[in-house]
Amino acid sequence: MKVALRINGTLREAEVEPRKTLLDTLRENFHLTGAHAGCEHGVCGACTVLVDGAPMRSCLMFAVQADGYEITTIEGLAPAPGELSVLQDAFCETHGLQCGFCTPGMILSSHALLEREGSPSRQEIVEAISGNICRCTGYGQIIEAVEFAAERLRKANAPRGSALPHVGAPGTEPSAQDDAAIEHGILEAATAHDGGPK
Repeated sequence: MKVALRINGTLREAEVEPRKTLLDTLRENFHLTGAHAGCEHGVCGACTVLVDGAPMRSCLMFAVQADGYEITTIEGLAPAPGELSVLQDAFCETHGLQCGFCTPGMILSSHALLEREGSPSRQEIVEAISGNICRCTGYGQIIEAVEFAAERLRKANAPRGSALPHVGAPGTEPSAQDDAAIEHGILEAATAHDGGPK
């Protein structure tokens, strides 16, 4: 079947079998390899893309189902070639990535959160990334990255002269107990996740 998909603002066409997933189509037909094949059951979140701005497991969606929707992959977040979005840069600044396998999905889920909530609480961040499994960083630095990006975006949009709290300022740093509780909560949420599109 012929599909016409709007990916990162550009209309792209391909011939695919009806059973071909959106994930495989993005990777094989359009060479957008930022979405990763992990569990392929919709649990790990490595294949997350945005469909009309909402995080979606591309391994659970057929390419033919995506016709007519706006699809955003990690490659579409950068403002220009060779540049990083505020959120991508925040992940680098806070060391919120190690092996990088989960990172595209984490960033896209976090991007969707920041699009709808400019000042998310730590609990809202935890909830937003609960469908994305990370085995490297322990989540603390990922949460820091989202907080840091939110702060930068608020500053960029704030009226001149307004004062905004700085990430890492006295009284804003989580304790080791806070980080442990957050990691436990994310792991519990990931374990209980139903595996469907978020």
